[in-house]
Amino acid sequence: MTTQANCIMGLYAQTSIHAGTGQNTGAIDLPIQREGHNGYPCIYGSAMKGALRSHAETQYGKDADEVKLSFGPEMSAQGGSEHAGALMISDARILLLPIRSLTSQFKWVTCPAVLSRYKQDAKRFGIEADFDIPDMPKASDQDEAIALISDKVVNPESSLFLEEYRFTAQTHDLDKIINTLSQLMATQSNTEQNLQQQLTLISDDMFSHISTHATPVNAHIAIDSATKIVKPGALWYEETLPPETLLYVGISANASRKEDDNTTAENILSNLSNIFVAEGASPFLQVGGNETVGMGWCAVKTIKAD
Repeated sequence: MTTQANCIMGLYAQTSIHAGTGQNTGAIDLPIQREGHNGYPCIYGSAMKGALRSHAETQYGKDADEVKLSFGPEMSAQGGSEHAGALMISDARILLLPIRSLTSQFKWVTCPAVLSRYKQDAKRFGIEADFDIPDMPKASDQDEAIALISDKVVNPESSLFLEEYRFTAQTHDLDKIINTLSQLMATQSNTEQNLQQQLTLISDDMFSHISTHATPVNAHIAIDSATKIVKPGALWYEETLPPETLLYVGISANASRKEDDNTTAENILSNLSNIFVAEGASPFLQVGGNETVGMGWCAVKTIKAD
């Protein structure tokens, strides 16, 4: 049996992210990628693999063995390659979505279904996620929605507003969840303290609704350089994931698939993590489109399996 080495990579958005689908959905010309069955924002594994390969090529060089063994050599003119890459890279899945709030600058919003899925994924990759998922209290009135906040919140208010929705806030011990999430959030100072004040759990149905309808949509135009007015038909709407979004990617490494090469799975995974932590490496990854206008930058933090 082939021995694998596993890790989970946290992606903490520093700028807006547009990982597009390449097709419109009615009013939005350029929507972001989403999971088909629940509508959650995501970044497909193929896009993540491309972004990681590009970053590895910057660090090692395009033709380096570290790149070819991990991601596979370039395709030949006949459409094949010498061997497959040794890395298996999942979709980037949502963990925390920043939502506007009248109660504070914003809230990091998640739900039991998202947390439960992270626990399952962590177990699959051999990583401990030591927290219990709280049961969402039932609302006393059908027009009322409940949100759980940390019992460490200073001066909690009874009402909490996310976008145009009003929730009744109830405090709960979220310390273990906060500790787990903070391990995936790079570059944040006072991460746990910030999560204590801003983490909010809502029901699965409300999270699905908000994550579908509360992501930013921006209008774009193209200006004619001679007349300085908008070019005919050059107006489009683009959806993004906002800064402060937290996603995670599961990565598994096999031993090298190149014939007569003995690079181990652990070395393959180390080659990947080193592109962010080695001396002179950048701890940031660019994913999605619009790189030239500063979009898609994420701070990377990796948790390896024991």
